[in-house]
Amino acid sequence: MTMALRQLRETGTYLMAPAEVNACLGVGAAAWHLFGAHWDELVRDPYAAELGTQRLRRYGHYLYNSADRTAEPMPLCAFVQPDGSNPLYVDRERHFLGLTEGFMSDPMLRGLLVLLGELAVELDPCDEWHAQVTPFRVVATAAGGGNPTPEGLHRDGVTLVSSLLISRHNAVGGASTVCDPEGFRLMETTMHEPGTLLLGDDRRTLHGVSPIRPRDPDEPAWRDVLVLTFAPSSPSGRRQRR
Repeated sequence: MTMALRQLRETGTYLMAPAEVNACLGVGAAAWHLFGAHWDELVRDPYAAELGTQRLRRYGHYLYNSADRTAEPMPLCAFVQPDGSNPLYVDRERHFLGLTEGFMSDPMLRGLLVLLGELAVELDPCDEWHAQVTPFRVVATAAGGGNPTPEGLHRDGVTLVSSLLISRHNAVGGASTVCDPEGFRLMETTMHEPGTLLLGDDRRTLHGVSPIRPRDPDEPAWRDVLVLTFAPSSPSGRRQRR
């Protein structure tokens, strides 16, 4: 995790290979197989459908305490993008179904929250964090509809943003791009191997993903990812570095 933190501080982004993620989480292939099954329980995103994108999702909100590394699930409320972030949905209230009980109790989720929480607190010394957990499945057919980020390059309005690849099926495309505010490309990568984790300091970068399309046009394609973000719960929650 030392390399991840160094690169986040120096460049604002880092691509963590599956082997590194597995070592941090202490998991193997069996855990990933069980975790990936939760993506079969996602539901249609009606807001993305308005823009012609076939996207499934759920949503979870946690209060993460960096001192004792605990994540408390919070009651679901409207999902609102802050000013200066996603231009399609700024100030628009969106409502999504919550994570399933099985997803919330999966040890993999807690491990990811702790891993990312430890990185977030090194970027911004804060005791309490709002952690947002969003599993996505973007679907494409020969007729189209496979755009993971119809808003283009954007911010999420947080400190740390991450995208974890869970699986790909019959999919071509889906290149992830990270740029600085002036548009200089810091990274472009297509995540193919499950467990690949793309990290970004959202205060300094913008990110987006290119559309996917089916390799075999007679079958649907999909791309499953988990997006987790961390933002300080309040400015007063920050602590002074010694």
